[in-house]
Amino acid sequence: MDSCLSNQAALPFLPSRLRRQSGDGGGGVGFVIPARRKIRFSSMVVVAATGPSRCEPGSSLNAPLEPRSAQGRFLRSVLLNKRQLFHFAAADELKQLSDDREAAFARMSFSSGSDEASLHRRIAQLKERYCKTAVQDIMYMLIFYKYSEIRVPLVPKLSRCIYNGRLEIWPTKDWELESIHSCEALELIKEHVSAVIGLRVNSCVTDNWATTQIQKLHLGKVYAASILYGYFMKSASLRHQLECSLSDLNGSGYLKSPVFGCSFTTGTSQISNKQQLRHYISGFDPETLQRCAKPRTVEAMNLIEKQSLALFGAEDHSETIVTSFSSLKRLVLEAVAFGTFLWDTELYVDAS
Repeated sequence: MDSCLSNQAALPFLPSRLRRQSGDGGGGVGFVIPARRKIRFSSMVVVAATGPSRCEPGSSLNAPLEPRSAQGRFLRSVLLNKRQLFHFAAADELKQLSDDREAAFARMSFSSGSDEASLHRRIAQLKERYCKTAVQDIMYMLIFYKYSEIRVPLVPKLSRCIYNGRLEIWPTKDWELESIHSCEALELIKEHVSAVIGLRVNSCVTDNWATTQIQKLHLGKVYAASILYGYFMKSASLRHQLECSLSDLNGSGYLKSPVFGCSFTTGTSQISNKQQLRHYISGFDPETLQRCAKPRTVEAMNLIEKQSLALFGAEDHSETIVTSFSSLKRLVLEAVAFGTFLWDTELYVDAS
């Protein structure tokens, strides 16, 4: 309990006061709120209402995962009532978390060797733990905001969508969920969806509404794997675009990418602008595959686990569900989008 905490190892993407003052700003990606600007919000009330009888989420934040921190609940309220201020509020909450955490560690360091050292070390531990929870909640609300931009409601807890052992999710929102991907990425994503739900890529409409059976445990694994697939596709696609851009540069040089944590040699790249994403990914070595597929932060990994657990629940995983291929497709496309938005959110938080 009295062991020293590492101030550098935990929460690596929480904004740093020193980085902000130096003007680095994380490369200018995402929205950065002016330092220490305090935003005043009018009082807001979130009203909980009983949802519709079928799985058709309305305008309320009908997400399966409930915020556990004050920051998460506050951002949910802002999104419901003051949507235009959402990014200001998110950036301000991240900055405040960073300041509070740095202050706790500063007090711990200052009290080293004194009678109060153990107390301040414990306070810093609790602050670190709370910051992890709060950052995860902020990331979740940022992801939810991304879904709201394409007018797609997250599927609520599946227990609300299953009646007499049959799962139906409506509306499908396939077009909206597919619209966030490039044409090349979408081609691969459609193949992934077809493979995991057992339906042909170019199936007809009647096939989509045909029924099938799937074990709840297996469906949960498919959902989590599809989140990681979406994360991988976003990472690989941007890496592909970056290498294509570098191949057009004249001369040779050495470029370090802060986003991907890897290096590229300009002027000598073997990639062509005409090389398809499919062929580019097929050339990945195991190290590159792992780098693109594995979330960069512990908070992101925890969020995948918590979203899946909240959606499918922890009980009766042996249950067999009767559903349509259309509903399965909706779930998988949502999961792929979740992974895509998760990649964006990690970068946003790191740049704030």
